[in-house]
Amino acid sequence: MTYAQDGAKKVEYIGKLDKPTYVPSIASRMAEHTPARTKPVQMEDGRSTRFPNVVPGKGSVGDVLAANPHRLAGKIPTKAPDLVWDAAFSNSQPTDPSLAVGPNHVFVVFNTGYVIYDKEGNNLAGPFAPNPSIFPNGGCCDLTVSYDNAADRWVLSFLGGGAQIAVSDGPDPVTSGWNVYNINTINDYQKLSVWSDGYYMTDQSNGNRVYALERDEMLAGNAAQILGFQLPDFSNFGFASPQALNITDDNMPAPGNAPIVFFQDDAYAGITTDQIKFWNVQVDWDNPGSSLITAPQVIDVTPFTSIFDNASFSNLPQPNGGAQIDALQGIVMNQAQFRKFAGYNSAVFNFVVDTDPTSGKLAGVRWYEFRQTNDGDPWVLHQEGTYNAPDGKNAWNASLAMDAQGNIGMGYSAMNGVNDVFVGSYYTGRFANDPLGTMTIVEEVIAEGNGNVPSIRYGDYSKIDVDPANDKAFYFINEYINPNNQRADVAARFQIAPNFNDDVGVVSIDSPATGTLSNAEEVTVTVFNFGQNDASGFDVTFQIDGGAVVTEAFPGTLASTETAQFTFTATADVGTVGQTYSITASTVYAADEDNTNDATTAEVTFLEPNDIGVTSIVSPVSGTNLVNNEQVTVLIENFGGEAQSGFDVSYDLDGTIVTEVVGGPLESGDILEYTFSQTANLAAFGTYNLSATTSLPGDSDTSNDSASAVITNSNCQPGANCTIGDGIRLFELANINNPSDCSTGGYGDFTNLMADIVQGSNADLTLATDFSNQFVTVWIDYNDDFVFTSNEKIVDNFNLPSALPNTHTTQINVPVNAPIGQHLMRAKANWNANVPDDACEETTFGETEDYMANILDLLGVQDEVFNDDNFTFIETTPDVFDATLIAPSYENKVNITVHDINGKQIINHKIERGGDGTFSYNLDMSYMSAGVYLFKIGNNDGGLVRKFIVK
Repeated sequence: MTYAQDGAKKVEYIGKLDKPTYVPSIASRMAEHTPARTKPVQMEDGRSTRFPNVVPGKGSVGDVLAANPHRLAGKIPTKAPDLVWDAAFSNSQPTDPSLAVGPNHVFVVFNTGYVIYDKEGNNLAGPFAPNPSIFPNGGCCDLTVSYDNAADRWVLSFLGGGAQIAVSDGPDPVTSGWNVYNINTINDYQKLSVWSDGYYMTDQSNGNRVYALERDEMLAGNAAQILGFQLPDFSNFGFASPQALNITDDNMPAPGNAPIVFFQDDAYAGITTDQIKFWNVQVDWDNPGSSLITAPQVIDVTPFTSIFDNASFSNLPQPNGGAQIDALQGIVMNQAQFRKFAGYNSAVFNFVVDTDPTSGKLAGVRWYEFRQTNDGDPWVLHQEGTYNAPDGKNAWNASLAMDAQGNIGMGYSAMNGVNDVFVGSYYTGRFANDPLGTMTIVEEVIAEGNGNVPSIRYGDYSKIDVDPANDKAFYFINEYINPNNQRADVAARFQIAPNFNDDVGVVSIDSPATGTLSNAEEVTVTVFNFGQNDASGFDVTFQIDGGAVVTEAFPGTLASTETAQFTFTATADVGTVGQTYSITASTVYAADEDNTNDATTAEVTFLEPNDIGVTSIVSPVSGTNLVNNEQVTVLIENFGGEAQSGFDVSYDLDGTIVTEVVGGPLESGDILEYTFSQTANLAAFGTYNLSATTSLPGDSDTSNDSASAVITNSNCQPGANCTIGDGIRLFELANINNPSDCSTGGYGDFTNLMADIVQGSNADLTLATDFSNQFVTVWIDYNDDFVFTSNEKIVDNFNLPSALPNTHTTQINVPVNAPIGQHLMRAKANWNANVPDDACEETTFGETEDYMANILDLLGVQDEVFNDDNFTFIETTPDVFDATLIAPSYENKVNITVHDINGKQIINHKIERGGDGTFSYNLDMSYMSAGVYLFKIGNNDGGLVRKFIVK
């Protein structure tokens, strides 16, 4: 069975790789090699300009896989890495570490160089710059390495002037020569994979193209063909990194049907479900014009959230206020792996997800195993999981692969900026027979970071590989700051597959668990066979608080790398309310070759049966323009040992109390998000005191029953009474001359009027009023975030002591470094008192008027790109807007931002000029709440701003 050809696309590009340049071995030219570059380099790949086409407010939120881990997640102990070394040093930002393992070598590459080691981490060659030691034609970065196990050859790719591919002519990378090919059509972020009928490379140019390279001819050192394909039905044409599956070992599938994989988030335009897509590339080297790529196989998966911070680079906070580093979103991480087993084929890969998008952000690793019965068959989801690192750490930048037994090893980056855990390298994994979707292995530290990564750029990837010598050991490389405060790539070797023949242990105490206990609790544990042999004839024990040891025989046989639950016939006396007990369980096995993993310990507490409380108020929160039917949502936690149902919960809003009944049940230790059916009226501007409380008969601890919050409702289009002459009757600045009456409700929108003001200049501002003793403050929103701050004031409480016909003039001072381009400008008047510092605050008498200020270049040479004649911003369909800037000669990138009225950034994208000479952006706000927003297109050369309304 193969993919249907409906919707397939023919090959788009047919080319020829000329006969390669032959480069003699590294060993034969040691004196000629250039050391790898180490000076700081800020790398800017295509991700800086091509962002996912994300629709604000659209898509699923949260991750049920992360929220509901299996009881064995992170419970099975394994070995620390037996080899760890700093394999490369580079100040490139990021370093792009990668490695490959051959029969006798570990080949390490990074953005600007490479080093070759033996398999014990001893340096054999390097660090050398890739040019000219291997690549003769210059180049830049994104150096990658693979080992073609079936051919015993090394394959390197290098970006610059297109891409260069180097294929060794032998298995020793030091003594072998290299055949180097040039591919001019490759543009950015190339990722090379080994397949049976070709080397496949994904690329970020021209809308995510896939290339097939004629592997057999390249291995022979001959001229070779190259074919290019566009991915059909690929809905995200921002930056995205699909990957061709890479064959992990030397067991090749039948030629053809090379799989390409990528994920599609339901937050993307045109996507309705979170899904994985597989395409098959079918090449015909004899008749290349008949080659094609299939329409994708679409597989819906458990919902995920793959978008961080509107797809910007700045995501994960480091300790002590360090830069918020890149979560590497929108990428199938290096590398997607393929392996053949008896009866099926497996594909494993991962990408980063936000597992806590509602209350903050927490990076986790979404990983998958798909299977197919025969080569070229459709893929079926076998297992999926979301891995969260322990202790609240962010986990991302992962790479995973399967060994010969089907065990998965996964290396990753982890960090906790709140708890001062710097970026470090870690690994986890799972045994082939473990519960599906679960990384069962205890997190192991490879190398702890010693400081903050100095910029937001980190990664851009890591790499894991399997040692072909035993097909068990994993080698993994990752980036961190080492103990000498150097930006380094740390490599490690670890193994999950068992080496001991006989080795069993208890990995989990499943019951009793904290809650309501008794003096005769059943004790259940999980036993794991770490050994290669089946295990039988061993005992299992438990003891409480170091007391008497209970020993019972394990019945039956436990197969290699399998788990089994065992329940003792003897019970445990844990019957004192309020007491915490320490329970230790172990195996006793005469043949056991490793006693370090025999035992595990758990603490359980006999909780008071009845104890619940409100831990926090989720909503409403302070903001602008709150309404008369705000939802009140609280978190209720069961601190006690018994499940609770039918209890009261109340909220008190400034003395108005609402009480409702929670049906439940709320199990011991669980947290319930409860939304009251009775809403709260917060429509009046001002401050509210809100508290929420549970009421449970016999509650043992009432001190944790309640939570409270202060809610402020402000108005960022604030009103005031100006009907008796208060407010502004004339606003004259530069080319604005606006005599006006009292605005409806005390707020006037005059953003159709713009004042042109030069950086560093003084300009006369003339004001008039119809009532005496008016105070006026004027702000210019220089950073275009819809928030007016004290450092954005250009007039601070200028007094208009008398009314019309008098006018009053003051000078404004525009800083010499004021951002050029358009900005929102606000003038606010108040009677007989200073204007509030909060530009959104209501006053009794006065008026607020909004205008636009256009800051011109200090030298008087305003870039003509950013003027209204070149720009249109129109609503094409309800709440969908088209922004177009005509700039055929402007070569720089421009930034797109959208802020809501509270100053929250909704969108932050960089875009490049299209082939028609325009910068175009389709802004879909149909999933966002109704309200006022601010759109800006621009950069350091200037900018254009539009205030718009979502209905």
